[in-house]
Amino acid sequence: MASTIKFVFSNPKYIVLSFAIFVPMLIGLLIISEYIFLEPYVVSHLPVGTELGFALIVILSGLSALVLPMNIFRISVLKSSTKKMGGGVIGSFVGAAAGACSCGPIGFAVISTFGSVGATATAFLTNYEIPLRIIAIGVLVITYFTTVKSLKTECKFDL
Repeated sequence: MASTIKFVFSNPKYIVLSFAIFVPMLIGLLIISEYIFLEPYVVSHLPVGTELGFALIVILSGLSALVLPMNIFRISVLKSSTKKMGGGVIGSFVGAAAGACSCGPIGFAVISTFGSVGATATAFLTNYEIPLRIIAIGVLVITYFTTVKSLKTECKFDL
C-alpha cells in the first residue's frame, strides 16, 4: 500500500492536487463547524468536549486529500474504460460530501427555511454530526483500499 502511494505521489502534480484539496476542505469545514471565526479577527477556538469533532474533520480532510488524487490518477490511467473507474470516484465524492454535511450555521440556515422538514433535518444533523463524519471516514477508507487494489490489478503496475 505504501508503494502505491509512493507511485502515485511521485508525480508532483498529484502532491499539489492533494494540498489543493486538503487545505480548502480543512479550513472550510473548520469555519462551518465554528472552530475558526473570521470576524472581527481571524480566531480559532477549540471548546472543551469538541476535540473528537475537530479530529474527525482533520482525518476527513486528510483522507479526501489522499483518495481523490489517487482516483484521478486511476482515471488518467484507465481513460478507455469508464466502467472500471466509476466506483472509486463516486465513493470519494460521497465520503467527502457526507463528511462536510453542512453541519454548521450556514447549513442550518438553509435547511431551516423549509419549515418543519427543515427543523427535522436540522435536528438530525445536530444529533448525528459525529456519526455522519465517522461514516464518511469509513467510506473514504473503503474507497482507499479499493483504489489501491484497483491500481495493483487493473493497471498492472509492479508496485
